[in-house]
Amino acid sequence: MSDYLPANTATVSSTKQYPVKSHGSLDADIIIKNAPDPVFVSDLEGKVLSANDAVYELLGFRTDEVLEQSLSRFISAEETREFTAALREVIERGVTRNTRLNPRSASGEIIPTSLNASALRNADGHVIGAIGILRDMRELDKALAYADSLIKNAPDPVFVSDLEGKILSANDAVYELLGFRTDEVLEQSLSRFISAEETREFTAALREVIERGVTRNTRLNPRSASGEIIPTSLNASALRNADGRPIGAIGILRDMRELDKALAYSDSLIKNAPDPVFVSDLEGKILQANDAVYELLGFRPDEVLEQSLSRFIGLEETREFLAALREVIARGVTRNARLNPRSASGEVIPTTLNASALRDADGRVIGAIGILRDMRAYEKVLQDLQESKAELQEKILDLEKFEEVVVGRELKMIALEKRIESLMRQMENRERGVKQ
Repeated sequence: MSDYLPANTATVSSTKQYPVKSHGSLDADIIIKNAPDPVFVSDLEGKVLSANDAVYELLGFRTDEVLEQSLSRFISAEETREFTAALREVIERGVTRNTRLNPRSASGEIIPTSLNASALRNADGHVIGAIGILRDMRELDKALAYADSLIKNAPDPVFVSDLEGKILSANDAVYELLGFRTDEVLEQSLSRFISAEETREFTAALREVIERGVTRNTRLNPRSASGEIIPTSLNASALRNADGRPIGAIGILRDMRELDKALAYSDSLIKNAPDPVFVSDLEGKILQANDAVYELLGFRPDEVLEQSLSRFIGLEETREFLAALREVIARGVTRNARLNPRSASGEVIPTTLNASALRDADGRVIGAIGILRDMRAYEKVLQDLQESKAELQEKILDLEKFEEVVVGRELKMIALEKRIESLMRQMENRERGVKQ
C-alpha cells in the first residue's frame, strides 16, 4: 500500500513516513468522506484503511476500533471467505456486486448489508485494494418480512424483487409455476428466466413502479425448469421503506395458459363463423376477431386487436357495453345490446350484440365472446315497410275520398229517382183527375 495513504490516518511517529497523496487520492477521500452510504477502503487482505462517518454510524465503533482492523473482526468466518472471494473478483473484473455481509455492531446487533466494491488502483493501474459501499438492508429485510406475511399463502404466484430485478422472495406458487427449487430462484435476476426483450420490458415496468407506484398487465413469458414457455401477465406495486421510498417491487403473475387455451378453442369456433364474432377481456379490450369483423368495419387486424371497443363506439354505448359485460359475468350471457360502431369510412353501422361468457378451466369468467348482427338490411326492410305503409295509407285515403264521392253520387241518384217517382205519381194523379 505504499502508493496510497488511507484517509483519516495521521502520522504517529516522525520516523514513519507516508508518501504524498496524489490529487486523485485527495478527490477520492472527499468523495468517500461525504458519501451518504457507508464507504470504506481496504487492502487486498481485507484490512480497513479508511472509512467515512456513515460506517461508524452504522457499526457504532470508534475510528480507532475500525481503522487498521481486518474486516474479519466484524463478520463471520464464512462471510470472511465470501469477502475474500469478492476481493478476488475485484482484482479480476474490477468490481463485485451484491455480496451479502452481516457485520456485528458495537452493541452486538447483526446488521444485514449488501456490498458493492470497485478496484482501487495505483498510478501504474495495479489493483492495490478495494473501495466498498455497504447498503443497510434492515429496512428492506423488514419490508420483505412484512411482504412475506402477505404473500406466503397467496394463491397466485407472487415475488418480491429489488429495483434491479433481483428476486428476493417468492411464494410456493412461483416454484410450482416454474418448477425450480428455491435456491434456483432466490437472489437470481429475473433476466435468467425471461428473454432479453422481456427483460427490457420488465425494467421499464420497474421504472413505472418507481414513478407511479404500480404497473399493470406487462406480458412476461418465463421459461420453466422443463423448458416450457409460460405466458403470464405481471401486475406489480411498489415496495417502500419507512421513508416511503421505493426499494423494490411486489409482482403478481397471472398464468395466461388457460386464457390462451380458451382463446385457441374459441379460434376454432369463430374463425369461419359467417357473422362478425370477437373475443374481449372483461375490460372490453378486443383480443380476437374473425374476418367478418374486419369486413364489417373495414379496419385492418392491427387496428382492431388489443384495442378497446370504446374506440369504435360512443361514450354512451361504451357504458352500455360494460353493463352488458357485467350481465355476462353475472348471468353468463347478454342479448340484443344495441351497438353502433363507426367503420373505417366513417359510416355508423347499426348492430345488435349477443355475448356469452368465456371461462377458464376453473369456470371463472375471463372474458366474453360477442356476436354482432348487422342490422342495416333489417332496418332497410323496416324502412321499406314504413314507406310501403305510408303509400298504402295514402291509397286508402284516396279510396276513402273516392268512395265518399261515389256514395254521394249514389245518394243523389237515389234522391233524384225518388223525386222522379214522386213527380210521376203527381202527374198520374192529375191525369186521373182530368178524365173524371
